[in-house]
This record gives sequence, structure tokens and C-alpha cells, in this order.
Amino acid sequence: MKTRIGIYGYGNLGRGVELALSKTPDMEAAAIFTRRNPEAVKPVSSDVPVLPAQDVASYADQIDVMILCGGSAFDLPEQTPQLASLFHVVDSFDNHSRIPEHFATVDAAAKKAGKTAAISIGWDPGMFSLNRLLAASILPDGQDYTFWGRGVSQGHSDAVRRLDGVLDARQYTIPCEDALAAVRAGETPELTARQKHTREVFVVAAPDADQARIEREIVTMPAYFDAYDTTVHFISQEEMKRDHAGLPHGGFVIRSGRTGENNEHSQIIEYRLNLDSNPEFTASVLVAYARAVHRLAAENRSGCFTVFDIPPALLSPLPVEELRAKML
Repeated sequence: MKTRIGIYGYGNLGRGVELALSKTPDMEAAAIFTRRNPEAVKPVSSDVPVLPAQDVASYADQIDVMILCGGSAFDLPEQTPQLASLFHVVDSFDNHSRIPEHFATVDAAAKKAGKTAAISIGWDPGMFSLNRLLAASILPDGQDYTFWGRGVSQGHSDAVRRLDGVLDARQYTIPCEDALAAVRAGETPELTARQKHTREVFVVAAPDADQARIEREIVTMPAYFDAYDTTVHFISQEEMKRDHAGLPHGGFVIRSGRTGENNEHSQIIEYRLNLDSNPEFTASVLVAYARAVHRLAAENRSGCFTVFDIPPALLSPLPVEELRAKML
């Protein structure tokens, strides 16, 4: 029997989840829940029912794992603990500074309901987090660096779109080339967030919007833009559609360390992602971890988990015997 996946929210990420599920023979999209008019939502597959989000509690016995596809700035802090009281859940909460707080809230809700939850699942946090942990464990005498982009950040773009007077927005994260080159050369500089990245935002504002206010609210937004040099451009909807329709992203996790009796040997670990579609890749990670959550739930493992807590073998549809034979 296939694992029945619910998709809560059907923007770029929700559509990516549906596409990812079409490639997993052991899982299926059971329903899509939306805050919009369900009749206005057109899923990839006509077989997947689209239902009102306010009716989600009625489907608790028809969904094995709910994948939450809302934004981290406003949606997930409320939605994940609420839905974790009804379903086993997976989310992609990506506000790094607030992960401990989010974890505690979801953990309490999931444990109280006897449900299993996985938060901050994606590529950063997520796959990059795992690589930072592994590299730092292997090379304790060293320094790790994470560079994102150049690419579109879904979370940052969503945070800008929520501002009053903003009709549409794309935010690009851009690595500082000098800093990236120094780290790849084996240097271990102390770099601030501002020295590692810049941010560039393209905004379609409402005709009567105060553009100066919007720009000020963007560049001073805590946890998103205030620690970076940020450039804001105001463009037309036509320019947005023409020049910024894609959602590419990627980045690098680099650990530069030393080994040897006198630290004479430089060792560098680099993990890279180059993504044509940020939401589709993030969705693929979410789906793999939904499989793991379903397996943890079958073992009555309630509470909240992160990528650090979930064994990699639980992500694969293959049995562990086959994994050992083919991939180890």
C-alpha cells in the first residue's frame, strides 16, 4: 500500500511536491489543501482532489504524512504545530535563527498528539546542514563556510511579497567572489554575513505604493536582510515575467581544515548544489523525509526530528540489505 501524502499549500513548492511524488512508486499525492478557492487550483494530475484548508481536520484518517508548503516568515510558525496535533508532518522552515524555537513548539504539539514531525527539511537547512556536521566532525581543526547562490531564495522572496504595497518580488542571494576564492584556496578567514553575500531584490510595487518605505522595510528586515548589503530594484510586472520567471539556486558548503603532526597538510571538503529549480529540489527532499517520517511513526517515535536525527537509510525506498549491497 502506498504512503498517502497530503500537500498543504499549492504554490511553487506544493506543485514541486506533487511532481516529486509522481516519481516515487511507494508514495502518492492523496489530497491538496489550499486557502484559495479549490476550483481555481489546477494540480498537475487531475486525479488529486483539491480541498479547502479549513476542512483539513476532517481528513486526519486519510493522510499518512502531511507536507507543509507554506512560507517560513508567516505560515509555518503557526501551521506546523497546529497540523502536528492532527497529522505526521514535514516542513521546510528555513529561518535559521529561529529553528530552536520552532523545534520546541512543534515537538511539544507532536508529542502531546502522539505524532511524528520533521522540520527544516530542504537543502539549507537540510542537506547543507548534514554536510556541515559531517565535515566538522571529520576535520575538527578547521573552519566551515556556507555560500548560497547566485539564486532565488523562496523564503526571502516570500517575506518581501508579504510587505504592504508589494505585488511580486524575487530575491537573489549572491556569493562574494573574493571570499569564496579565499576559502577554496585553503585560507580560513573570519567572515561576517555581509562579507560572504550580497542580496539583490526585484520588486513589483502597487501603483500607489510608497517605494521608499518598501525599500526601507526590506533592507532593515531582521533575520532576512539587515545583516547584508541589499540592493532593491523596482520593476514592472512585464519585466518580472520576462527576466525573473525561473527559480534557480544552489551553493557550496566548504570545510577547510588541517591535519598532520604540525598541521602541515591542508584538507578541503566541498559540497555543491547547482539547481535549475529551487522549489522542485526542495520538494524532492521533503518527499524523501516524508517517507522517513512515516517509518518513524510506524515505530511510535513521536515528537519533532531534524535531518540530524533521522538515519539516512530511512529516506530510501530500498531495503537496507540492498543499500548495503549497492551503495555502501
